[in-house]
Amino acid sequence: MKRALSALFLIASLSGCATSWVVDSDVKSFASPGAIAPGATYRFDRLPSQQADGARQESLEAMAGAALDKAGLRRDDAKPQFTAQIAARVSAGVSPWADPWFYGGYGGYGGYGGYGGPWGYGHGGYGYYGRRWYGGGWYGGPAFAPPANPWYEREVSVVLREAGSNRVVYETRARNDGPYNLDAAILPVMFEAALQGFPNPPQGERRVNIELSTAKK
Repeated sequence: MKRALSALFLIASLSGCATSWVVDSDVKSFASPGAIAPGATYRFDRLPSQQADGARQESLEAMAGAALDKAGLRRDDAKPQFTAQIAARVSAGVSPWADPWFYGGYGGYGGYGGYGGPWGYGHGGYGYYGRRWYGGGWYGGPAFAPPANPWYEREVSVVLREAGSNRVVYETRARNDGPYNLDAAILPVMFEAALQGFPNPPQGERRVNIELSTAKK
């Protein structure tokens, strides 16, 4: 309900003269204390499914790379100390305010797009995404038209491993949902939210709010 009320305030802001709005992400992180020193180097590591479409993954890595650099890491593909595996998911459903009779009940819409990764979201918590969406769209556009009252669920994740041992030393994810199809603007901010507190994040799930200029839409 709080997220729904936030969306109502967001709608009011964007329909007025506001020049910025807040992207609120629910973030949960796990870290090995002292494993990552400031200025450590990394390179991106892709799953086989991510290697199948290099252009899409490069776009996603550009988003995550800006957040990793801001967190104090430095990309070095030749001599990395760590590898970074990243993923993002976007799915579309029916708005909480849509008529449930017209749409066959809340949650009756399939959704779209997404990209493979080690994180899951929704029923059952962590794990693979399963079949919660259909079609082959990416965050830039769905494979079919969204409903008249869409609601978008997003999740991004970052997993850091030691380059030599492949030991996981940091993992984090951020979730966001709302009525706007602005993934190219929202996903980079979500990666930034996921890395807040790096390399020593607080325990437990937390809300991270980051202001986003409407000029980035």
